[in-house]
Amino acid sequence: MKKIFLVTMITLMVCALKAQDVKLPTPNKKGGKPLMEALSERKSNREFSEKELSNQQLSDLLWAANGISREDGKKTAPSARNMQQIDIYVFTAKGVYLYDAKENALLYKKEGDFRKEAAMQPFTHAAPVLLVFVANYKRMEGMPEDARDMYAATDCGNVSQNVYLYCSSAGLNTVALGSIHRDAIQKLLNYDGKAILGQPVGFPK
Repeated sequence: MKKIFLVTMITLMVCALKAQDVKLPTPNKKGGKPLMEALSERKSNREFSEKELSNQQLSDLLWAANGISREDGKKTAPSARNMQQIDIYVFTAKGVYLYDAKENALLYKKEGDFRKEAAMQPFTHAAPVLLVFVANYKRMEGMPEDARDMYAATDCGNVSQNVYLYCSSAGLNTVALGSIHRDAIQKLLNYDGKAILGQPVGFPK
């Protein structure tokens, strides 16, 4: 009996170590290329090195994408009626996380590498990070479906462009993807909403 109890406790401890949130370092909001240079060098690139991004780079990337930029809680990307309905899920080789802008943290959602299940294109499986932008329907309650779809797509585009500009400034590759497995992603993460775009990010190959 004691042996079974000990094995159970060890198993739970191992699971707890694997499945945990990640507190990100404070994003670096200084430096980078001037805006006009970043715009002129913005481009889609489908070649990625498997080199991992540091936690500092992840923090900077996610803050640029849709982090909190003002004391009133508003973000780097605009959203209709300030719904802030675009959630960012971060797919890595280790697991899937949800970006929490208020806590500047990655909230653990699923252990394992699900990049292949999320994106159709083989080149995305090499990128160390695959971002998936999801319109959270709970923050869009009472809105007609056609308006909901329009605002979700528009606001997602704002977030995606922020990712492009950060990558242009930081020397990283990225590309926006419409071809993602939306149903599979929703089934995997069980959210009330719709995955709009995927966007792999990584170092040049």
